[in-house]
Amino acid sequence: MTREEEIKRRRTFGIISHPDAGKTTLTEKLLLFGGAINVAGAVKSNKIKKTATSDFMEIERQRGISVATSVMGFEYEGYKINILDTPGHQDFAEDTFRTLTACDSVIIVVDSAKGVEAQTRKLMQVCRMRKTPVIVLVNKLDRIGRDPFDLMDEIEKELQIQVCPLTWPINSGPDFKGVYNIYRKNLSLYRADIQSITEAIDFEDINTPELDEQIGSDADTLREHLELVDGVYPPFNNEEYFDAEIAPVFFGSALHNFGVKELLDCFVEIAPSPLPTKAIERVVKPMEEEFTGYIFKIHANMDPNHRNRLAFVKVCSGKFERNTNYYHVRMGKKMKFSSPTAFMAEKKSIIDEAYPGDIVGLPDNGNFKIGDTITGGEELHFKGLPSFSPEMFKYIDNADPMKYKQLAKGIDQLMDEGVAQLFTLDFNGRKLIGTVGALQFEVIEYRLLHEYGASCRWTPMNMYKACWISSDDQEQLENFKKHKYQYIAKDKHGNDVFLAESQYLLQMAQSNYPKITFNFTSELVQKEA
Repeated sequence: MTREEEIKRRRTFGIISHPDAGKTTLTEKLLLFGGAINVAGAVKSNKIKKTATSDFMEIERQRGISVATSVMGFEYEGYKINILDTPGHQDFAEDTFRTLTACDSVIIVVDSAKGVEAQTRKLMQVCRMRKTPVIVLVNKLDRIGRDPFDLMDEIEKELQIQVCPLTWPINSGPDFKGVYNIYRKNLSLYRADIQSITEAIDFEDINTPELDEQIGSDADTLREHLELVDGVYPPFNNEEYFDAEIAPVFFGSALHNFGVKELLDCFVEIAPSPLPTKAIERVVKPMEEEFTGYIFKIHANMDPNHRNRLAFVKVCSGKFERNTNYYHVRMGKKMKFSSPTAFMAEKKSIIDEAYPGDIVGLPDNGNFKIGDTITGGEELHFKGLPSFSPEMFKYIDNADPMKYKQLAKGIDQLMDEGVAQLFTLDFNGRKLIGTVGALQFEVIEYRLLHEYGASCRWTPMNMYKACWISSDDQEQLENFKKHKYQYIAKDKHGNDVFLAESQYLLQMAQSNYPKITFNFTSELVQKEA
């Protein structure tokens, strides 16, 4: 197969939603169809002993939620599919935002009873900003849900995108009978079986009496609904979908394996192959011969038996090859990778090559930061991977003096993942952790104890925001740092940070020191570091 053919058959997408909409369950069922797993796992493992493949961290198995993005690749019908299952919980939104930069398209999961929820709206804003094509799956039709037309109106209004239903449900809850596939003109009847796959029945003409035989009195309602759909919603147009102007909508029940195959079959056909990536210097196209890629995630202890750390690289152009020298742009040096890996959540296999759209794991002993670029030799800087200003702060102290080294190493590695940020106060050297959500503190404490054998103690600190400060006027900057010495800290990379106690004090600082720039993301600062 030529390089162009390899690139065109790749589909790299993220699955996003509000917590509990069924995102991880959908991921499991997609893996089941791709033959990547034999039995689908349950996210909440109360009676079922098998947990979800994508929830590979111990805390995820206990909580029944995803707290880290996981990557899974598999082959399906001649296509190479790369799924990024993201955390739905808002406390881990930063990981999700960064992961969306590595996706060429997105599937949004919406609960049929709850509709569009807060976290889904936020994530859709990121997709809109990046003009990422989206497909919507209305999930949990086996439960009593809302009227599909009301849901369509809500999705259009809340996600600010025109919708185009490609399948349509026949009732919901106990009366749920199946879905009619508008795109392929066939009917799939519902059977509540978690593991098996239902065969579709072709219906080119929905006015045929055969439809009445299959679904009885619901046939007339379905015909009316389809007529309305035809009149109200625009026909599917691939270019409008690519331009993120229209969102195809599917209905199903991921838990019961229903409507997932229809979604997958249509997705591989219509979804984009790898798209061009914007760098500060130029736009990088996938078909270029020279290899380029960037680090969008770092994960420590993928395998708890080996204290290993992996950097996740999104391949943007060319072809990545094992044991080849590549240029690490920030460090300005060549590096060779003898054991690059492909993923199935925490299961890894060594690969010899990878193409645009693929996610490659590179063993890392501290060489990489999130946002780093690797190329065949060109000076390139990919953009759009910021660290956001944290909103919750706690001092972290060692609870066991015998485990000082373990704690230091644990904090160092977990902060590199970008799940939280470490600040060291200039005047007393105390370490402060900043996060965007309270649940991250629990995850850090749990992982420090179980992965590094280190126990920590938290002391809350009332703080409004952390701002990265920089200025061309060195005198004013030094004067500000001297005046506010109790509130000046260094981030993990040695950049100056001002910790503002309140919005008022931040505004005062901004007006009193006009030549100082107060940044709320560290993207600009980190590039120069």
